[in-house]
Formats: sequence, C-alpha cells, structure tokens
Amino acid sequence: MGVAIVAAAFILWGARRSAPHLLAFLAGVRGLGGWAPLVFILTQAAGVVAFIPGTVFTLVGGAVFGFLRGVLYAFAGSALGSTAAFLIGRYIARDAIERRLMGMPRFQSVDRAVAADAVRIVFLLRLSPIMPFNVLNYALGLTAMRLRHFLVALSGTLPGTIVYAYAGKVMGELAVAGPAEVPKNAAYYIVLVAGLVATVAATFVVTRAARRALSEV
Repeated sequence: MGVAIVAAAFILWGARRSAPHLLAFLAGVRGLGGWAPLVFILTQAAGVVAFIPGTVFTLVGGAVFGFLRGVLYAFAGSALGSTAAFLIGRYIARDAIERRLMGMPRFQSVDRAVAADAVRIVFLLRLSPIMPFNVLNYALGLTAMRLRHFLVALSGTLPGTIVYAYAGKVMGELAVAGPAEVPKNAAYYIVLVAGLVATVAATFVVTRAARRALSEV
C-alpha cells in the first residue's frame, strides 16, 4: 500500500509538471478523429519493435481515450508490436539477436524454463519480468515456443496495462482541469486517486506472487 501511495503521488506530481506538453500532444492525437485509434495502435507497435518503453504509450492511451479504450488500444498495439518482434527474432534477424543474447545468463534461464512449460513461464515473465519487455519479445523468438502460445501468454501484460492506462486517465483529467473546465468537486478527485492507489496496490500483489512462482521454477 505504501508503494501504491508513493506511485500515485508521483503520477499526480508528474501530471502537473507535464500538463502543457500533455495538452499539446492530446490535442494532436484527438485531432485525427476516427483515425486516432489506428494511428495510436500502429505507433505503439512500431515503438515496441524499436525498444521504446510501452508504458509511455499506455499512459498516453489512457489520457487520450479514457480508461477502457486506453487499455484496449494499448494492449492491441503492444500485442502487434510484440508479435512483430517475436517473428523478427525467429525469421529475420535471428543470428544477430542470438549473438547479442548469448552472453546474458538470464536468457539461458528463460530458454530452459520455456522449453519445460512455455505458456505458464512466459505468462509469469510478463507479470514480473526478469528481462526487459521489449528484449523478451525478441528473445522468445529464439526459443522453441510456438506463436500461438506466445500470443496466449501476452495476457500477462494486462495488469500492467490496466495500471498505466488508469494512471494516464488520472493524468489527463488533472492536466485539463482548469478555469475553462466545468469544475469537479473534491469527491470526484478523491475517488479518482483512490482508484489509482487501489489499482497499483492490486498489481503490486500480483507481481509479487508471480515473482515467487518464478523463483520456484
């Protein structure tokens, strides 16, 4: 709970600090109209392939599209980009990626664990990664994991996506709050922030459980 409160406080501080930049970016994305979701999904997919942290996109998705659609679009973009990276690692740049990963002990551990129980292990890795998310996408392309199992295990990214999309929604709400907006009472913001704290706390519990399960593999 303490971690959740600190994280929520940091997000609230960041919202105020980044408000001018966030407002400009939101205006640009919203100006795309009906194309905005597709552009967002494709941009995030390209970002995942290019090793750009997906949390950035998920925060923006929550701020631009709201919580539910933010989760949906961010997950779609992440899944598309992750699948592309997986296929690149398996069929296009296999030798280069293999040379890069051979010196990483964590990759050796992942390779052995995936061979034993692919879906369960990768699902747990998505919940509590021992390798960076974008690197893991390429690394899994070098294993014997089947593509359909890779896609199923992507569901492990949902808790994190939910947290960051909700945080993005909070940041968006705070960034646009001002004299020009219809004022919302204090209860609205209390509920908003309380929801963020609860979401972060729940995800923290899930992540700890996943880490314990991985330690037993």
